[in-house]
Amino acid sequence: MRSTARPRARPGNVRNGTRPKTVLTEATGQVPIDVPRDRAGTFEPQIVKKRQRRLTGVDEIVLSLYAKGLTTGEISAHFAEIYGASVSRETVSRITDKVIEEMQAWQNRPLDQIYAAVFVDAIVVKVRDGQVANRPVYAAIGVTLDGGKDILGLWAGTGGEGAKFWMAVLTDIRNRGVKDVFFLICDGLKGLPEVVGSVWPLTTVQTCIIHLIRNTFRLASKRDWDALKRDVRPIYTAVNAAAARAALDQLTETWGQRYGAIVRLWENAWEQFIPFLDYDIEIRAVLCSTNAIESLNARYRRAIKARGHFPTEQAALKCLYLVTRSLDPAGTGQARWTMRWKPALNAFAITFGDRFPAAETY
Repeated sequence: MRSTARPRARPGNVRNGTRPKTVLTEATGQVPIDVPRDRAGTFEPQIVKKRQRRLTGVDEIVLSLYAKGLTTGEISAHFAEIYGASVSRETVSRITDKVIEEMQAWQNRPLDQIYAAVFVDAIVVKVRDGQVANRPVYAAIGVTLDGGKDILGLWAGTGGEGAKFWMAVLTDIRNRGVKDVFFLICDGLKGLPEVVGSVWPLTTVQTCIIHLIRNTFRLASKRDWDALKRDVRPIYTAVNAAAARAALDQLTETWGQRYGAIVRLWENAWEQFIPFLDYDIEIRAVLCSTNAIESLNARYRRAIKARGHFPTEQAALKCLYLVTRSLDPAGTGQARWTMRWKPALNAFAITFGDRFPAAETY
């Protein structure tokens, strides 16, 4: 007799228990969890993804420590000591390498068409390329027309700091959309004014007054510093360029025979020294020095000093980019910067009226 019973239908996809997994967290170190699974193997975890072994906060800690100058080995030891977790040097390196693509996008991003001022300077890092050698890294900060601070990029060079490489840097900035810069403030590097003129013909080059004063005292005997200070001060505090010229003539008459190099220093820098004298004291304060970029360089040097040297140029740029990325997380520094620049921007709107765009275009 043939059976009339129908065969049992195969059940659909159902739960199939869990599997154990250990993830690393920034708060409590290693945490065991149970990951659900199904018979068809189609379940996709949403909070802790498949093959994910670290929560995102751990990656941020690694990037923060790397930005502070810790080596991959020191970061690995930090996690072992604080969290009791094993994070290999290779894992740390992979985490930091994730920012390389982000760094390249940042370095090549489009920039504003006009900047009120651009501060430029270079720092020296040690890179092991066969043997450890000093390599300059060039940096630039732009002041936007609404008073914001914009770090324009980082460029690794070769040899010492030179005007020839600054030509490549400024050309790159122009190619990223910058058509005009009102002021470019630098430390007085020889040949830089000519380079700036070839990239942005209308830009005014302002030499850092702090560097001029510092170099003045380097050329003088310490016993003459007090007297020299009294004679130099009237030059950079003069009410206008004519009064500054008269003060320099007096300095030449008093000290020219003993310190001819000091007189030549001021004469050679004169055309790039006097532009800021056209403005009042409040505006002079933001134009007369490279302190804006020197404070950035101080943060860079702190990270560089902790590392000593870098295995590659890319490792050095990655560290400096992570420092840049971690600056001013609360935004209070940006707010103070904007307030300091408002009087200067109002003055520039008059001085550079034919080059200052209408408010709705920026």
